[in-house]
Amino acid sequence: MSHYHLLGRTGLRVAPLALGTMTFGWDDWGTDEDTSRQIFQRYLDWGGNFVDTAVNYGQGRSEQLLGRFIAETNTRERLVLATKFAMPTDRTDPNGSGNGRKNIMRSLDLSLSRLGTDYVDLYWLHVWDTLTPVEEVVSTMDSLVRAGKVRAVGFSDVPAWYLAKAHTLAVSRGWEPVNALQLEYSLVERNIEREHVPAAQDMGLGLVPWSPLAGGFLTGALDEYHVRGSATPSRAVRSLLEVSYNALFLAE
Repeated sequence: MSHYHLLGRTGLRVAPLALGTMTFGWDDWGTDEDTSRQIFQRYLDWGGNFVDTAVNYGQGRSEQLLGRFIAETNTRERLVLATKFAMPTDRTDPNGSGNGRKNIMRSLDLSLSRLGTDYVDLYWLHVWDTLTPVEEVVSTMDSLVRAGKVRAVGFSDVPAWYLAKAHTLAVSRGWEPVNALQLEYSLVERNIEREHVPAAQDMGLGLVPWSPLAGGFLTGALDEYHVRGSATPSRAVRSLLEVSYNALFLAE
């Protein structure tokens, strides 16, 4: 690893290749603990420092494993650690998912406990719930930054107009601005080039694409039938999927 990128207009320096851990902890199609540990260690050996997870990955197992690996390697301060909220944390509770303040704060506390840390470097809004007022979202995320539980905030899979509204509101109120944007982007999926990429460039946001290998399709080892999930992939194909979903690139 010879160089790092600044994440948007923050002072966070991140590797150009991030480690996405969506596959960590899934018994049926993901990576078990030993394989996940090997992937994590290989990423550290390469010089990577940008690790991405979410409160719902592996039904919480991804965060638990990451917390264990980070403790084993004593690398918490070396890493730029990112996680996400919005997906259900309690399916029996009507407030156990979404972008509301109650779920944001509960999700973060749950993530911090699993990860074995008292802060995350980047906290993502995972998906837009179409319901919660944007003022509630950005004011809550600002309060988490001020409380020292979060260093920077980002949005994932949101409309460009919503991103612009949230960022503009935050800047006008003196709240923590949106620092990064995470969206699907590859040679197969290029829809973000029309609105999201110019918006991110104009606002100075770090752009973090997910699934840069289009779920393994761009490796040449998958056909559309497998990509669409219409068949159970072979073990070799699953391995390719694991690699592709664990690769996130930071675009300047």
